[in-house]
Amino acid sequence: TDLRKSIDGLAVLVKEGFDLDPFSPCLFVFCNRQRDKLKILHWEHNGFWLYYRRLERGTFQWPAETNSSPLKISRRELRWLLDGLSLEQHLAHPEVTARTIL
Repeated sequence: TDLRKSIDGLAVLVKEGFDLDPFSPCLFVFCNRQRDKLKILHWEHNGFWLYYRRLERGTFQWPAETNSSPLKISRRELRWLLDGLSLEQHLAHPEVTARTIL
């Protein structure tokens, strides 16, 4: 994605390019071609947040298949991505979905 886009440009891309609602509670993450910069667009209450991250060394492990289409990831996977890890961490503990107390 062209990271020269501002809040308005990214919001239009979310709405028209991906047919998603930029005012939803989601975080929309964009990465440049060199994979060393990220922007995150987030609507909160009465305005947009725009987070920008530039790596001084290394790259983000951006999934190759997401170059033109959105990919839904969890907050945990976003943390992995921001830490320079792949979205697939096979050694990570799996989520426990059972909600019972003994």
